[in-house]
Amino acid sequence: MFPETIRELAAQTLAEYGLAGHMIATAESCTGGLIAGALTDIAGSSKVVDRGFVTYTNIAKTEMLGVPASLLHAHGAVSPEVAVAMAVGALAKSRADVTVAVTGIAGPGGATETKPVGRVYIATAVRGGAAKAKEYTFPGDRDAVRMATVQSALERLRSARPAESLR
Repeated sequence: MFPETIRELAAQTLAEYGLAGHMIATAESCTGGLIAGALTDIAGSSKVVDRGFVTYTNIAKTEMLGVPASLLHAHGAVSPEVAVAMAVGALAKSRADVTVAVTGIAGPGGATETKPVGRVYIATAVRGGAAKAKEYTFPGDRDAVRMATVQSALERLRSARPAESLR
């Protein structure tokens, strides 16, 4: 289902987190669960993947992750502030040590002058640590944007992993 590069990256991520005894949760909008899907496509992933939240609508972001409606109104769903709030919310509502959250415009519609198709924000949050978002603009059609987002989210998870066990 996933390209080999993503499968390999997911397997490496799971191995690293598993060795350290860390758990992951995902909070996804534009990818609709593909990050969790890539991770759980690997046998044994239940030792590392705690849960995934698919929060495609603003109401879902608020109800499931506790993203303040005022934040969504002020910055829009596709913003670094909302990505961080999603990652922090997933951390609060899971047993994960690290979360990754994505929000963006996969296209073909939904773009604005300041938020083009391919604009994605990926945030990570670490229990007891900081939450950070990074902006990306991926080229291509909807499928290409979503797969690039999955790959970049897995890479961000690998770099966000705490150095020491949290358990």
